[in-house]
Amino acid sequence: RGTLKAGDPIIAGQEFGRVRAMFDAAGKQVGEAGPSTPVAVLGLSNAPNAGDDLIAVESERKAREVALYRQGKFRDVRLASAAKKAEDVFSQMGEQASANIQIIVKADVDGSCQALKEFLEKLSIGEVRVKVIHTGTGGINESDVMLASASNAVIIGYHVRPTGKVSEIAERENVSIKFFNVIFEVTDSIKAAMEGMLSPEIKEEITGSGDVKQVFKISKVGTIAGAMLNSGKIERSSKVRLVRDGVVVFDGALKSLKRFKDDVSEVSAGQEFGFSLDNYNDLKEGDSFEAYRLVEIAKTI
Repeated sequence: RGTLKAGDPIIAGQEFGRVRAMFDAAGKQVGEAGPSTPVAVLGLSNAPNAGDDLIAVESERKAREVALYRQGKFRDVRLASAAKKAEDVFSQMGEQASANIQIIVKADVDGSCQALKEFLEKLSIGEVRVKVIHTGTGGINESDVMLASASNAVIIGYHVRPTGKVSEIAERENVSIKFFNVIFEVTDSIKAAMEGMLSPEIKEEITGSGDVKQVFKISKVGTIAGAMLNSGKIERSSKVRLVRDGVVVFDGALKSLKRFKDDVSEVSAGQEFGFSLDNYNDLKEGDSFEAYRLVEIAKTI
């Protein structure tokens, strides 16, 4: 509606400025554009969001006032939303809620914002969730940093950089800003962060097995098993599972490990040795045992 002319003060969403130049679909500079005429407009303070209405007003001062008012309202809404999200996270902590990675995405164009938001949120798994709490086009500004600080979020900058003294503010607020030029570098970085938040898988690894040949009861010491290690090895730090008639009667730590009268750190297959169990003395000839260790395996996405 109406005619847009070079020099007109304009507002688009939260951005303002004056039409410095206009170019038609063929890239030719034009002085004005009527209804249904597509043009590229130069002169806004920053890149608006796709879908924002562009309005010509009577003065650049009026455009600035309206844009700054919109920016303030938008910042208040975002901070209130971030505070509510933080309350939700704290209220869920006692319920063992899944871990969250909060992300703010700033990109050069709206299409990149939407693509990144879609890619990142698809990374969510049961144990760790990825939530994009805000997207926007243009440089990373102070509002983005304050929102990230309030919501404990990471800022992803895709083909954009911080404006003004934003880097200093981010450092002061302890906000992490990461810059990327390739979408898959973004997803790889977030995957790595998520993997660091995953609880490792605990796997049991059997290291050796053998049989109890004799049992010695020594006063002030307890019960000592004279044993033969049939396979693998047993270490002083090993966990031991004692089996009698197919039933596990003890599962715990070693109290001592000896070869003859000497304490040793390890015994190999084919060797005779003695051992005692931590807080357990009911050892019997014919018992079998397994030595094992628990191994942490990092989960991957």
